[in-house]
Amino acid sequence: MESITLVLDEALAERLNRVLIRWEARLPAMLEAPDWAQYRAFRWRRFGEDGCFQPVRHPHRLRLADLQRIDRQKAALDLNIRQFLAKRPCNHVLLWGARGTGKSSLIKALLNEYADRDCG
Repeated sequence: MESITLVLDEALAERLNRVLIRWEARLPAMLEAPDWAQYRAFRWRRFGEDGCFQPVRHPHRLRLADLQRIDRQKAALDLNIRQFLAKRPCNHVLLWGARGTGKSSLIKALLNEYADRDCG
């Protein structure tokens, strides 16, 4: 009787193992702490109810000088970033506008302008 029970347990264990493998393939990768020293930019990615920072491995190399006809917006955001880096009062920022008006490009250019500066 023990040998039959053992065979059933092994069959059940194998079946459960296959189910677990299928479920694990659907789960997001294990979340690791961001490596702040290796990457200069991160983006927030949602995974269901949770999320994590993922590195931007190849950020665009836009410069502030590359952005045309948004001089007032560039100046205002640039001043705010410089104040933040100098640990002086600064504002939170909300960029809004139609698609293609340069919101993301402005952030990428500011990243390239200030990422290598010491913020300590």
